[in-house]
Amino acid sequence: MESNINKYKNDFEKLVNLGIDLLNAMQYECFPEKFEKEAKKTLKEKSSDFIKNLPDFHSSYQTWYSESKVLIKQLLPDRLNDFVRYYEKPKTRKSIAYENYTIEDYLQRIVITRSYLKEPVVGLSAAIPVFTQQLEILKSIKNRFESSLFDIKQLIQADLFDNELESAKELLKHNFVRAAGAIAGVVLEKHLGNVCNAHNLNIPKKAPTIADYNENLKTSSVIDIPTWRFIQLLADIRNLCDHNKNIEPTIEQVNDLINGVEKVIKTIF
Repeated sequence: MESNINKYKNDFEKLVNLGIDLLNAMQYECFPEKFEKEAKKTLKEKSSDFIKNLPDFHSSYQTWYSESKVLIKQLLPDRLNDFVRYYEKPKTRKSIAYENYTIEDYLQRIVITRSYLKEPVVGLSAAIPVFTQQLEILKSIKNRFESSLFDIKQLIQADLFDNELESAKELLKHNFVRAAGAIAGVVLEKHLGNVCNAHNLNIPKKAPTIADYNENLKTSSVIDIPTWRFIQLLADIRNLCDHNKNIEPTIEQVNDLINGVEKVIKTIF
């Protein structure tokens, strides 16, 4: 688990670093002389190599945007619309001005001029503050990593649970009914244990069952009575698969169990 979290962090750092390089590339394209002067002042003899190794914004941005969008959607969803708005042209826009210029305009190299002298009104440099805002939104995810580490663990755990439920569905398809039910039951038990941990609910038993977790979540008002009853039903089917050897669980029952567990792991946190 920890290595997966580190992978998320490493991917995030790579995206931020690429974003910084893309911002530098954009500034260099818009103000080449000023950028070279500042680079020489800061980096001395290394400035030429630095400029030479800058990415091409137009060929690298889309990959950066797509990957950043996914990360923001998962970890900072309340800023997703802002992030997208900085990229896409407004559908209601009637004219292009400095305040509504977007990254899409920049990628199409749109420049607005007036009069026969072609005096610039809005140029490519209008995209610099726009991309800067996108980069700052991405950077703000860092606090999310530090303050909500458990949320990231849940995200990774959800992926693992999905894989296990797919295995259960495959077993059921080939009539391994008890085995499919047993796997789904384990997923349910693990998830409810994680939910209890997330809410700091202590269960004194060394080996708590689904019923123990379920009761604790109801008592602590994390779940309501209908949800508690629903989980009770799922636990009964799981017990039928694991313990009751006199009665065979049906395909329909185990299918209900798998679908029920799928619902629980997506709605109870």
